[in-house]
Amino acid sequence: MSTQETFISHLVELRTRLIRALLAVVVVFVCLFPWAKDLYSILANPLLASLPQGGQMIATDVVGVFVVPMKVAFLVAFLIALPYVLYQLWAFVAPGLYAHEKRLVLPLVIASSLLFFIGMSFAYFLVFPVIFKFMASIAPEGVAWMTDIEKYLSFALTTFVAFGVTFEVPVVVVVLVRVGLVSIAQLKEARPYVIVGAFIVGAIFTPPDVISQLMLAVPLCLLYELGIFVARFIGSPSNATLAESTPEENKG
Repeated sequence: MSTQETFISHLVELRTRLIRALLAVVVVFVCLFPWAKDLYSILANPLLASLPQGGQMIATDVVGVFVVPMKVAFLVAFLIALPYVLYQLWAFVAPGLYAHEKRLVLPLVIASSLLFFIGMSFAYFLVFPVIFKFMASIAPEGVAWMTDIEKYLSFALTTFVAFGVTFEVPVVVVVLVRVGLVSIAQLKEARPYVIVGAFIVGAIFTPPDVISQLMLAVPLCLLYELGIFVARFIGSPSNATLAESTPEENKG
């Protein structure tokens, strides 16, 4: 098979994998469509629970009451379908990986997905209540503290991404050590910079109160240490491992 034919066949397979992944998300979204309003209510519950009695959210956009719940339903659909989406990605790249790369990539994909979900859960169940109660407590007398549902969704997504990415730190550390870019000793030497960077990140992605900043910075530092601990057992690849067989598609 010529190089051009091989390239085209890869493009066709990639298109097929992408279509399957997109269809999975769409199918789940269609199933969730009737409960879009309920899903948004669940997302907004931490804020609503912190509002004064009778407090509510507002919608300043004409179609916001429809569009925003749809966005939430699509996001939830993507998260539910994520394992299948990752499987499609894995099925596409696996034939071109070495055996030692397969043993590393699949656990990392699973671990990174779980850590991202844990980060989102941490933000929803622990961080949101603290932030919203703090904001409600400092609202001036006579000021009705309310927010637009679109702005709340934007805030929630930003926070989810910030904490989800933060919880990926152990995976990043392990990969850096595994591929030989840094050593355990270098990671230990970088601790002071990581601590400072963690508080800078906390100041950027959380409201200007000390508690919420600590709730992002402290986990980031602890997860960095966890990454160093795990990297000690995984270590860098040995020469024998690097010299293993070529990718499956080149065999035979």
